[in-house]
Amino acid sequence: MVEEIRNLWNRLRTELSKVVVGKEDVIEKLFICLLSNGHVLLEGVPGIAKTHIAKNFSAALGCKFKRIQFTPDLLPMDIIGSNVYIQRTGEFAFREGPIFANIVLADEVNRSPPKTQSALLECMQERQVTVEGKTYPLPSPFMVLATQNPIELEGTYPLPEAQVDRFLMKVLVDYPSKEEEIKILEMREEGKAVKTVTSAREIVRLSKEVEKVYVDPSLRNYITEIVTRTRKSPDLLLGASPRASIALQLTAKVHAALRGRDFVIPDDVKAMLVPVLNHRLILKPEAELEGKTVFDVIRSIESSVEIPRVK
Repeated sequence: MVEEIRNLWNRLRTELSKVVVGKEDVIEKLFICLLSNGHVLLEGVPGIAKTHIAKNFSAALGCKFKRIQFTPDLLPMDIIGSNVYIQRTGEFAFREGPIFANIVLADEVNRSPPKTQSALLECMQERQVTVEGKTYPLPSPFMVLATQNPIELEGTYPLPEAQVDRFLMKVLVDYPSKEEEIKILEMREEGKAVKTVTSAREIVRLSKEVEKVYVDPSLRNYITEIVTRTRKSPDLLLGASPRASIALQLTAKVHAALRGRDFVIPDDVKAMLVPVLNHRLILKPEAELEGKTVFDVIRSIESSVEIPRVK
């Protein structure tokens, strides 16, 4: 089981390396979220390949991909779909919106007002859409990749905490190095395309196998101790909820599987701390004035908790 997951990851990253320069850490987190049945908030300035990564990631996995450009005039029905009148039959029929895909790119999600953003909540949490009292299930696997620009804030609507908390991870996408940028220019001339390395059905099967990865009770205590300390931190206005503990345990399992282990070690939990917690915590204004960041607080809490010795 673990070997299958690891082999798939190796095939996926090899295939994506043909069209994506660097960003292996970003792609790994996307894959972890996919096998964890979670969603990802991608944050980075325009032009650093967020859409390119999402599109090719989906293509390599053999999944249906849809892109939704969030704008101030976007309506909920533009996302989830609506009932349309069929003149030939004289009846109404449901027309699916772009949310009916395996991987949905919600581009610049903070450009739309709260009413439109809320259309994603049921989709992300319940994996279904309800229109006029009738429920329609979304395909499996289902993952939302939402992007937001951290620089240009004019005309945007900050995501409410309830929505942000539904993202399993927040992944920061940075500029490439000079060497990577040169390789990007070379790659553009080659015009390569990715090949499919798996299928949606196989991904669903492997995501269920992840549950079998063993987590020692001492590690559960380690996870909950870190999360509960975020609620007591003098630097934080808002700590992490139990949803963060669940996310840490699940992503640590996938992280272990990608490394060929059927058991979790403390390093797996540590690797997932920042992407799982960084969007769930809110700094106090006085902590910001002191120059502290959420990352500083996470690392401080991590260093204050005793690392368990897993037998």
